Amino acid sequence: MTIVLQYIGGFVLLLFGAEYLVRGAVSLARKLRVTPMIIGMTIVAYGTTAPELVVSLQAAVDGLPGISVGNVVGSNIANILLILGASAVIFPIVVQPKALYRDAAMMMGSALLFTALAISGTIERWQAALMVMILVVFSLYAFMSERRRGKANDPGDLPEELAEEFKETPQATWLALLSVIGGIVAVVAGAKLLVSAAVVTAQHFGVSEAVIGLTIVAVGTSLPELATAVVAAIRRHSEVAVGNILGAGMYNLLAIMGLVGVVAPVPVPPQILTFDLWFMLLVTATLLAFLLLRKGLSRPVGAMFLAGFVAYTAAQYYGIDRILSAEMSNVATASSSAKSP
Repeated sequence: MTIVLQYIGGFVLLLFGAEYLVRGAVSLARKLRVTPMIIGMTIVAYGTTAPELVVSLQAAVDGLPGISVGNVVGSNIANILLILGASAVIFPIVVQPKALYRDAAMMMGSALLFTALAISGTIERWQAALMVMILVVFSLYAFMSERRRGKANDPGDLPEELAEEFKETPQATWLALLSVIGGIVAVVAGAKLLVSAAVVTAQHFGVSEAVIGLTIVAVGTSLPELATAVVAAIRRHSEVAVGNILGAGMYNLLAIMGLVGVVAPVPVPPQILTFDLWFMLLVTATLLAFLLLRKGLSRPVGAMFLAGFVAYTAAQYYGIDRILSAEMSNVATASSSAKSP
């Protein structure tokens, strides 16, 4: 009964928190003279990735690298396939490719950098510090470049449905900030309730640490992004939804793994290194190809992404974990036999 109440309470906090977070973020976009895309990549993305940071840090301190790394890698996969897939099914996502070139390149670069550093099997402290520095420099550059453009408040540069809301009188700054802060607090609290309940549920069924991190914990900590993106889709804010996911992808890899790695070197579990990192690169490249070449995600593409997420999750529980474990066991046995006289 307690677990059920945790699930219900978590969902309620997430939905209401996401609504106020999006409202406050769009209003701040006018007050700060920056575009909704940058608001999504900064305020919204920082707020909605807070659960991933808290969970990954705690898992690292507790000596659970499968949950720590799996949470980040799995969250990026869930953000793309589950969250943007669901958002596109609700309302097709339309973007302007020119506005995405810089951020798309940064997201893909983050995924490639993290994979390159993880191949050695451990994220060292100096590597983690480098990732954090790269993100800080990029965030400052992106914010300042948008301010210099000076066109953030011109509705003509925005999609029609978002331009209409920008014509409305924005909230007072203190009220917009209160909406953002209250929304962030609510989504973080809701995520913690849901993750706690999900981990207990997963452990009850006896699945591995890496699978828990890649699926249950990853989806749980991505629920703020899901709630925010769905609300943004319903309110026809395609740029906020896409900007949130692009920003969250960068922060997951560079900020969260960076901060966790600065605290202590992070070993990368063999299963994640063998399969999940490469799958994350594949779905990231697929998303950016649709955004840049097809100018968004249609409903059929969104449905395809959702089907891909279901297949990936099913494979984690019914195939990949056992197959990789068997392969690693065979390799170890063969190596032991080769060393025997």
